[in-house]
Amino acid sequence: MSTATRTATLLAALALVAAGCSSGGDETGEGADTSLTVWTIEDVGDRVAAQKKMAQEFSTATGVKVEVVAVAEDQFDQLITSSAAADTLPDVIAALPLSPLRTLQSGDLLDTETPKNVIEKLGRDTFAPRTLQLTADGDAQLGVPSDGWAQLLVYRKDLFQAAGLQPPTTYEAIETAARTLNKDGVAGITLATAPGDGFTQQSFEYLAEANGCELIGDDEKVTLDSPQCVRAFDLYGTLARDYSVKGNQDVDSTRATYFAGKAAMVVWSSFILDELAGLRNDALPSCAQCKADKGWLAQNSGVVTSIKGPDGAQPSSYGEVVSWATTTSAPKEQAAQFIEYMMSEKYVDWLAIAPEGKVPTRQGTGPGDTSYLKSWQGLKAGVDTKAPLSQYFGQDVLTGVQKSPETFSRWGLPQNQGALVGAMLGPLPVPKALSELVAGKGDAAGAARSAQKAVEDLQKDIN
Repeated sequence: MSTATRTATLLAALALVAAGCSSGGDETGEGADTSLTVWTIEDVGDRVAAQKKMAQEFSTATGVKVEVVAVAEDQFDQLITSSAAADTLPDVIAALPLSPLRTLQSGDLLDTETPKNVIEKLGRDTFAPRTLQLTADGDAQLGVPSDGWAQLLVYRKDLFQAAGLQPPTTYEAIETAARTLNKDGVAGITLATAPGDGFTQQSFEYLAEANGCELIGDDEKVTLDSPQCVRAFDLYGTLARDYSVKGNQDVDSTRATYFAGKAAMVVWSSFILDELAGLRNDALPSCAQCKADKGWLAQNSGVVTSIKGPDGAQPSSYGEVVSWATTTSAPKEQAAQFIEYMMSEKYVDWLAIAPEGKVPTRQGTGPGDTSYLKSWQGLKAGVDTKAPLSQYFGQDVLTGVQKSPETFSRWGLPQNQGALVGAMLGPLPVPKALSELVAGKGDAAGAARSAQKAVEDLQKDIN
């Protein structure tokens, strides 16, 4: 079964079971449910343990029992469908990415009143506005944005400075640097090209959004063959074909190449930061200078979050925002109380689970307050070694990463096309078109047309 078909089937199943489910959301008075079932997508062992500890502290403080259940992201669709059919939906879902958040909305399984009330109580102006926009559909607030990770363009500051190059913040600067530094056994950039890898999709979308290339227009028509997208395909194809490493490159190989000192730039998520600092033994920098100092590469790397293309209206960045979501069967009072607790008293502890990939979406406790941002900078990242990121990266890097949620852009979500975005994750039409382009089969306009047709076909399947 194709991903498009699975997505359509999921939406139909969710709509069907939602229609037959009674809502327990109004049980806030005497006799109301005093327990919560919380599913968490943060399913790594030590992170689950940390969440259970916080939940227990909430229970001790309030008397509301909380059961934390870890759910793998790739199993979420199946589990939520079966739970909805059995009328055993979780009350709260933690760390829910944007695409499945929209899928639950399409299935009418989201309580949108509780997130809105929580945000108003905590203070709407304490959140990065863009994260509220990405987690809303018109006046409906689908979830409470808890944190996010940013896509980054990491570059060798020492090589750029020696060559007199400007930081790679524009299409022109990126291509100039890749061409100039592509020599002496060092690639100008290492870029994802594997056609079956979602990382290729993320990397391209990051650069495409910077040029105003959108997946779909406000009229719900696919726009991948627009001039803005053709230019994005052209840049990506040129970089990958002429200045990157040959062969299919993926999330692991691109990181390994940069860590070996064999590339001047790499596109990766903010999860690279603790690894770049030498805090994970299974992903240590291996460049010649890194043998004597594991933190050398971090100290000699710059980070770009927002990029601007020649057709882009303004600089943009790519990232994932995860949310606290409540289902229609949740006891609203207790669910709101728990989310407020996790976004205030325990917010810094929540971010500390993995600070390199949990950039704060809530900036402080009141208007103009940035206490959560400041606390994030001091949190200890890493796995085998723990240390604050500020020990390895300059203030400019940390500030750039923590500001990135303010400019996050994502294909399809502002147009309420989460189902289409999800349907693309299986066949990955854009990475396939890119792979053909990088292999020299056709030009950028042809790659854009190929991706356009494939996405239009997916859109027909799910409508």
